[in-house]
Amino acid sequence: MSENMIPVITGENGGKKLKSEISHSSKVQGTVIVQTKKNVLNSLHELFDKLTGKKVSLQLISAFNGDPEDGHRGKTGSPAYLEKCNTALPAAPVKEDEVQFQISFDWEEQIGVPGAFTIRNDHHGEFFLKSLTLEHVPDHGSIHFDCHSWVYPAKFYQKDRVFFSNKTYLPYNTPVPLRKYREEELENLRGDGKGELQEADRIYDYAYYNDLGDPKHVRPVLGGSLHRPYPRRVRTGRGPLDSAPCNERRLPLHKSLSIYVPRDERFSLSKNEDFLVSSFKALAQLIGPELKSLFDKEFDSYKDVLTLYKEGVKLPDGPLHASLEMLNMIFESGRKFPTPQLIQADESAWSTDEEFAREMLAGVNPVSIRRLEEFPPKSKLNHEQFGDQNSSITKEHIENKLHGMSIEEAIDKNKLFVLDYHDVLMPYLRLINETSTKVYASRTLLFLKEDGTLKPLAIELSLPHPEGDQFGAVSNVYTPAEHGIEGSIWKLAKAYVAVNDSGFHQLISHWLRTHAVIEPFVIATNRQLSVLHPVYKLLHPHFRDTLHINAIGRQMFLNAEGVLEATVFPGKYSMEMSSAVYKDWNFTDQALPEDLKKRGVAVEDENSPNGLRLMIEDYPFAVDGLEIWSAIKIWVKQYCSFYYKTNDMVRQDSELQTWWKEIQEKGHGDKKDEPWWPRMQTCDELIETCTITIWIASALHAALNFGQYPYTGYVPNRPAISRRLMPEKGSAEYKELESNFEEALFKTITAKPVALVGISVVEILSTHSPEEEYLGQRTPGWTSDAEPLEAFKKFQETVEGIGERILDRNRDTRLKNRTGPVQVPYTLLFPASEGGLTGKGIPNSISI
Repeated sequence: MSENMIPVITGENGGKKLKSEISHSSKVQGTVIVQTKKNVLNSLHELFDKLTGKKVSLQLISAFNGDPEDGHRGKTGSPAYLEKCNTALPAAPVKEDEVQFQISFDWEEQIGVPGAFTIRNDHHGEFFLKSLTLEHVPDHGSIHFDCHSWVYPAKFYQKDRVFFSNKTYLPYNTPVPLRKYREEELENLRGDGKGELQEADRIYDYAYYNDLGDPKHVRPVLGGSLHRPYPRRVRTGRGPLDSAPCNERRLPLHKSLSIYVPRDERFSLSKNEDFLVSSFKALAQLIGPELKSLFDKEFDSYKDVLTLYKEGVKLPDGPLHASLEMLNMIFESGRKFPTPQLIQADESAWSTDEEFAREMLAGVNPVSIRRLEEFPPKSKLNHEQFGDQNSSITKEHIENKLHGMSIEEAIDKNKLFVLDYHDVLMPYLRLINETSTKVYASRTLLFLKEDGTLKPLAIELSLPHPEGDQFGAVSNVYTPAEHGIEGSIWKLAKAYVAVNDSGFHQLISHWLRTHAVIEPFVIATNRQLSVLHPVYKLLHPHFRDTLHINAIGRQMFLNAEGVLEATVFPGKYSMEMSSAVYKDWNFTDQALPEDLKKRGVAVEDENSPNGLRLMIEDYPFAVDGLEIWSAIKIWVKQYCSFYYKTNDMVRQDSELQTWWKEIQEKGHGDKKDEPWWPRMQTCDELIETCTITIWIASALHAALNFGQYPYTGYVPNRPAISRRLMPEKGSAEYKELESNFEEALFKTITAKPVALVGISVVEILSTHSPEEEYLGQRTPGWTSDAEPLEAFKKFQETVEGIGERILDRNRDTRLKNRTGPVQVPYTLLFPASEGGLTGKGIPNSISI
């Protein structure tokens, strides 16, 4: 492979001959590592072999010697060109798709110590520049440049690309010769806000969510108003729709691979971009009536669902409609879905009340349960608009299930908890239930038993009053039962709760509170913090692939009539509903300790680990999460303290202050006037801000994402749609419920065609890339500062230790919530993983 690639970049050293009078000692030798796409290389290398000349040139820039006639910009050296690697010399280790080149720079005394270099690509194709390492620089030794960037032909740039060494500088202590280069690079990344952005562009800018609808399926613009606030997305510059000028023109589905994100934000070469995007594209085309016609039979039993994993998906014989041929990619005839962990040990344990409750602590959405602080639960909805929305659950419903306690005693002893989706759903129920979907607002009350497990006490299902919202809610309360029609009704009530929890998880916990809220941080970091900035270096690995996966999500998943609208109960109101929830989003509450305290499941206690005492001692997400949170915060504190010795240094950091101002005023512009934003005046505020950001991008997202297939890959456990309401006594549906519960259940929850799409989606989303970087991992060479490197090494050791303790806790049989009736150990916050569908691993970033 190396032999194929070398002529592409070097043009056989461009015919450059070394003059005999230049001695070896007057040269600085360097090693350049590049990557390129294998398919491009293999198909074009014969053409490239014929090319000659100096195709790629590099020029060193002095870090300390400026040119007075050029605004004291660092002096530049003579151009040097890539050469074939000398196989007689020891080579740096490279990956399969990487190639190493030598380069020889004329040593010029006026350059002194290089702090940057420019690169010019006069070849007609792009390549990925991974790094440059200089050896034996006089009076300095080696210098490493960590590049990791696509370099396009020179015609795409107004100025040659510039890369800096892995030194770290705050703006004010940047060597004067490098300051202009630093400032100009940020100006280039910000762009001018004009025009449609193209593949080679590196522009980071903001836009509203005005790209979800199309002429036939209008969706409201999200962002830019207090009525429908939303975090900003990355700007593409596509033109407006003729029929709706406020909305951006969408790309056709077949051009989804061309969706714009800044070039270095696209998936890495090692990530199977084509498969991922093609999979979503196929799924997007499978949500119409054609799919239903292929699978016209409903699931009719749990056994029927199990055939997906034991026998596979059976496609009908004969030719398929053209748009459905991609079924073969996902539903290969006879292709078996992986058996979800949930049913590997026991095919029926998922249906127990204990497992239903346990998943609120250790399932895929363990961030919604709250401690009940008043009875009955009260609504916060506007009484004039919605009437009485307080809970109709009474003492008679639950007091005989409190192990001898009164309700007051149970509340005082922190024994009552609630999963409450009433207020978030009620304003949308009338709209949602006018479609084919039929759902309730729900409240679920739970009791904490002596063995540390939760048991459900009652489920309240509510609908808007038929005569108008102002008349309040119409509610029914269901209590646990095991047998007969009462048992069937109870199981159906749990299914309605599971539908609500699934939808809230996907739209709010997962998409809004990780993917969407972190995107403005990615944009602002690249616009306002130089690669030389310590905070940039700290946060950068936690933003990998996020802009690209979000862009793909808007193009094929979140869009009108897209996969999400087809597979999750709010349907076309999904994104609008997430905007309503964003109104109450608070950045500081995203800190895990603050989140736990706000939900009432923890209180401050200096004698407890991490300074918090959990109300539910065996709360796997919280226990493991607090260890991860603490490790991140200690690492961030050690790192930031190396660069910021005083609060004044934080206040006087011009890039940092502009970055933080832009996140508030542009990235989260609809919430810019909120009083809770940290003021970024102290080291503590900087440390907390960076810790929250890293927590959201890594551990929180991992906990909410990689359990999707293990828990939702088996549809009856977490259906995302319900199609009819609870049967009324005397109706045909009620009689069906009495005679055949499973058949009635599957006529109520997600239909088979949509379920197959949903299962395929969560399989894709739950799968790790083989090249993923996990918490505690970084590409070598990211900084040259010894103390931060040592602090990071300690962080790595701490993270590894957390993983060992997680496994120990999972083996402790006293901790019943760690594995539960389904015998699935809680590993969603176990830091490391291999590639694939593992149900564990904390990637550094939101990369899927």
